[in-house]
Amino acid sequence: MRWKIATAVLLAAGLIATPGAAQAAHPAPSLTALTNTAPINTALTDTAPTDLISARPSPAEVGRALARIAKASDGRVRLGVIGRSNEGRPLRLATVGHGRTRLLYVTQQHGDEPLGTPAAVRALWALGVPNTPWHRWLGSQVTLDVVVQANPDGAVRNQRFNHDPGASGDYAEPGVGYDINRFHNPLTPIEDNPVPESRAVLRHWHATHPRVVIDYHMQGRYLQPDGRETTASLLWPTSPLAPSAAVTASRRLAVRDYDAMTGLAGANVTRYPGGDYEGIARNAYGILGSASLLVELSDLPAEQVEFQIRTAYLSMIATAQGAADGSLWRADPARADTVPERGPALPGAASTLLRADAA
Repeated sequence: MRWKIATAVLLAAGLIATPGAAQAAHPAPSLTALTNTAPINTALTDTAPTDLISARPSPAEVGRALARIAKASDGRVRLGVIGRSNEGRPLRLATVGHGRTRLLYVTQQHGDEPLGTPAAVRALWALGVPNTPWHRWLGSQVTLDVVVQANPDGAVRNQRFNHDPGASGDYAEPGVGYDINRFHNPLTPIEDNPVPESRAVLRHWHATHPRVVIDYHMQGRYLQPDGRETTASLLWPTSPLAPSAAVTASRRLAVRDYDAMTGLAGANVTRYPGGDYEGIARNAYGILGSASLLVELSDLPAEQVEFQIRTAYLSMIATAQGAADGSLWRADPARADTVPERGPALPGAASTLLRADAA
């Protein structure tokens, strides 16, 4: 119901076109008043069942939700496994479309940062279950792969790290496990990587060479410079090893997602203060040549969890459509510099979902 109310508000404000009018003009309906770089098909916003998945899903719940989507889509959403966790849980891959432009979304590398996972499940339903001319057009242009809940062992423990009691060295918690999002280093041979979840994503990248990679995380609570609370942050590759073409493409992607998250979801988006270590997925896949982006959802109070899931969902939908119709690559990369820096931590803010921060 909240999604329907939000859609009605956007329609009334003139921020999105009605599906019928847009479909008559172009196979890819687009915004009429937000920007010329963030089109989105408004017919997608209310398609996923409300009981499809919870905000903090278990690996078993993720599996059931994906199976339900695959069945409802008559096979248009294809399921696979790209590897296994240390405890043998499947690292689930869901794929929509068969176009030349490949996209890769990764959710929940940190097990205690769950909201990207329900957002991805809803996006898979919205993009894969309906079989309209628009959906067939989108599928002819892009192939979207989603690694859904990349850290299932961490998810069942509500912990940042994977499960590996023998973990040691940098970016490890002895007796607990490794920080998956520090082990995508493209300079390290994959066979020498101690983290099975990271190895699986890296191997999938090398098998498919996606043009776009987006990694969905969560962060704490912060104030923006203007006094509002940050609801999401994003950042492109900052490693000096990333080629300029990939950085420019990543900045275009950042602008695209910023427009979708602020203009459609109403999010307050800032620039994430991330480092330049090449093992971070955001940097690693930029170094490899993809347009790469980190999206961080803030850990807001429980009544705003649905808003945060929707923010990530709109990022996913807008990216897929922008890659399909080419508008993603027409965004002005210089606008990325206008995304405000993230401000200080919100004093006294209690954590709703997280146990740790810093992606």
